Amino acid sequence: MASASGFPASFYSEPGVLGFLANGISAFLVLLQNFHGARTGIPAFGVENILAGVHLILIGGVCQMIAGLLSFRKYDHLSGTSFIGYAALWGSYGATRIFLGANQHNINSTMNNSTLGDLYLNASVNETYIKESAIAGLVPYILLSLLLAFCSATVNYIMPFVFGSITLTLVFEAVGLVAGWALVVSGVLELLILLFAIYGSAALLIKGVAQRYVLKGFGNPLFNVLLLGTTNASSSKSLGQEKKKNTKYAEPMALGFFCDTVSPFIFAFYAFGYFPSITVSAIWISINSAAQLLSSYYAYLRQDCYHATKFGLHCTFWLVKTWEEYVISVLTTRSEAATARQAMVGNWFFLAAALVICVASLNMDMLELVHNGVFFLLTISTISQIPLDGYYIFYGVACSIFTAVSLYGTFARLINTIAEKSLIPVGPQPISTDRLQNGLGCLRKSQKEQHQGMGTQLPDALFYLANGVAALSAIQNSQPQKSFLDLTVPWVLIPGAIIQGYVSRLQVQGGQRFGSVIPSFYLAFWATWTWFRLTGNQLQFSTANGFAAGAIAFLVINAFLILVAAYGNLVLLALTIIMEVIVVCLLLSTLDRLPYQLEVAMLSIFAIICLYGTLASLVNGIFSKTIIPVGPALIKNNYKKKKAAATAPCPTPSSRGTSGLLQIAKLLENNGVCGIPTDTVYALAASCKNPSAIEKIYNIKDRPAEKPICVCISSLEQLAATKPPFSPLLWEFMSNVYPGGISCIVPKGDWLLKLGVGAAYDHVGTKDSIMIRVPDHTVTAHLCDITGPLAITSANPSGEPDSTHHDMIINRLGHKIQGVLCDGHSNELVGSTVISCLKIDEGTINILREGCVPAAKVQQIFERVKNSML
Repeated sequence: MASASGFPASFYSEPGVLGFLANGISAFLVLLQNFHGARTGIPAFGVENILAGVHLILIGGVCQMIAGLLSFRKYDHLSGTSFIGYAALWGSYGATRIFLGANQHNINSTMNNSTLGDLYLNASVNETYIKESAIAGLVPYILLSLLLAFCSATVNYIMPFVFGSITLTLVFEAVGLVAGWALVVSGVLELLILLFAIYGSAALLIKGVAQRYVLKGFGNPLFNVLLLGTTNASSSKSLGQEKKKNTKYAEPMALGFFCDTVSPFIFAFYAFGYFPSITVSAIWISINSAAQLLSSYYAYLRQDCYHATKFGLHCTFWLVKTWEEYVISVLTTRSEAATARQAMVGNWFFLAAALVICVASLNMDMLELVHNGVFFLLTISTISQIPLDGYYIFYGVACSIFTAVSLYGTFARLINTIAEKSLIPVGPQPISTDRLQNGLGCLRKSQKEQHQGMGTQLPDALFYLANGVAALSAIQNSQPQKSFLDLTVPWVLIPGAIIQGYVSRLQVQGGQRFGSVIPSFYLAFWATWTWFRLTGNQLQFSTANGFAAGAIAFLVINAFLILVAAYGNLVLLALTIIMEVIVVCLLLSTLDRLPYQLEVAMLSIFAIICLYGTLASLVNGIFSKTIIPVGPALIKNNYKKKKAAATAPCPTPSSRGTSGLLQIAKLLENNGVCGIPTDTVYALAASCKNPSAIEKIYNIKDRPAEKPICVCISSLEQLAATKPPFSPLLWEFMSNVYPGGISCIVPKGDWLLKLGVGAAYDHVGTKDSIMIRVPDHTVTAHLCDITGPLAITSANPSGEPDSTHHDMIINRLGHKIQGVLCDGHSNELVGSTVISCLKIDEGTINILREGCVPAAKVQQIFERVKNSML
């Protein structure tokens, strides 16, 4: 690892460089095609469209998506939302060009004897619905791009020009699909995108190297965001809800609303008959849904159970409905679709899940409740038993209303997160948190609240939700029609396999030893069930012995999962037991001996259990306590705990005894890295006497080299003894916040040597600054008294959730570190609030990361201290 003295002063690099360049190059690719068509009089055709589409997906889609993910890690709400949103746009537009080029190529291969004019005439006839589908996709992005341009004007004055140029370009690209002259105007605007993007990239690149703004554009906004309104005095969130926000990552709510604007808008066009086939639009919605799944993922990383589940549900809904409509528009006739839909019941689970989300949002704000209420209306409008004549009108109206609410939600969430105040009205809290807890708590037998680790709770609601949709959709009679089987494939395969694969990944990342086993098995089961019962019937192959052998293997594996679930809770245990019967039904089906009434009953019970599991997991995850019971473990794991302690990959002494402290202190003295508790979340610690141990932390966490490590001390008196040249204002501020969940960045100096940092001077902090932690935690203070100053950072692999229990460190990092000081559940769910005090003598502090201490409270303390010093 490079010497820490080479660390830049910033915590992260500048992902905006990649995002701007991806936009500029993508615009340049389209510009070349537009100008070539204008010069020759012949539009892009065949292979040329395919190549352009591939480049748009790779550059505008994949590269920009990476920029968006990095922006979210940099706590940049606006850039993260913008880059991922534009990644979906360029990816969709590129896929459309590939589809268009492939369609033209097929026409060309079948019309070898036609004249060139006839070729273009026939191609244009076949491309009409493709272009109309593309227009339906471009229009919502025009609205959202205009919104992004306006929001970015409150941050700097480079992004508004880039995003504004993209907005105008999309307008003329949409017009150009029906009128060729507009493509020339679009080409000029795309040249502006390229120029603005190059300048913006250069400005950020130089800033990243020089650590200051050299080129103008990013230092000042066009106008102050506070001019948009006044702060809403009645906060819609309680302090308990605020403390659950892991501001280590940017808020992904705006991205989720962004995606909820695009998909229903396209569906509204389709429902009102603007284009006859959803083939191209299915690509747009699928890519947009992938972006929405990223918003769910980043909500999970922020330990936000509610938004992780909500956006996961919406993503599943749009994917299922899109590919259902694709089957209807391509593979079945209208009469077949009407008959097949009458027998489908899967959408009833979406309706029930939407109602659960509404209940879970009652203590948030009116915007959330209205948004969830309209989604509930949307699920009602898609009930399969509605007559087909009124179905699409009802559906189109519901999609239009949902689009409008989502567009407002995107604007409100963006502006309010940029300003860190409620400037755009989102409404009051419908029901207080205490009242909602008491109301939902009526299902509890015991009023004793039990703390539950968020890392093991977050994905459970999505796990139950995905299985519930798949199970209810799998219900069929003994002689299903082919059209019904066609429609059922996306209903079972998408939630049961695709979304469940996402859930399985979250369970692995959460640090659970057996967490991913059950969803991974259910993924394989639903994929096999779809292939055999649905696709297999369409291919008309006989019941092969291989499927019977596979069903027997599933029976054996699920029996093991029943045993695993017995260590979990009663809901999970009941689910695995019912699944065993469903697997038996699959086995009987391979032998043509299936009693369909039994399968229908088991699938229905399975779906009901999943609905209850969704509600319980979501509510318990939101409040971090057992509000709705899931039942105790049938098999106690006391023996397992003792055995685990004996076979742990590293020493795991308890923090309750002095011997445990001394054991960890000795490991730290001997160049070791250990997990220790703090007043917030668990941390990895190394002694400042051992620079090589600090270097180990970077390798253990895969931590980027430019992110410095802070120094932890036992008390402010320990710092005062070194007599650092701090101003009276800084001393007074630190005395008001320490000890506590705050990290102060202060100027670096030789006083660190007196503190005991010694040889680690160049390995902590940056070249000119150091971050100091004085935890309000007796165990940590005693440990620092024994070892001297410790270099600490959060105890998690870089990019993953913080560790809130010592078991999470043992499971994820135990094989890499030398010991863990076990202290049970952490006091907080997020890390400390990071404050830069480098300009405190100028009367300002800069909150770099909001953690367990709200930013508003820190600002209040600072203003009070500053006023007292006047």
